[in-house]
Amino acid sequence: MAMLTVRNLPDDVHRALRVQAALHGHSTEAEVREILATAVKPETRVRLGDALAALGRQIGLTNEDFEVFNQARDKTPAKPLSFE
Repeated sequence: MAMLTVRNLPDDVHRALRVQAALHGHSTEAEVREILATAVKPETRVRLGDALAALGRQIGLTNEDFEVFNQARDKTPAKPLSFE
C-alpha cells in the first residue's frame, strides 16, 4: 500500500479531522483514508454509453438524426492484412 504525507496542515483542520474521526469511531488516519476514497472514487461509475444516450435525449436527438451516419458510412469491406 502507498503512503502519503500531508505537510503544512493547519492546526484547525487537523483538530476538525480528529473530532470527525472520533464521531465516526475511526482513527484520524482511517478518517482521512475514507475522506480521500469518497472524494476520488464515486459510488457509481459513469458508463460512457449511458452518458452519451442521456446527452442525446437531453438535446433532443432522434433515430432519424442517426440515419445520416448510416447513409454516409463507407460500406466497402476492409482489405485483409498481408504479412508477406
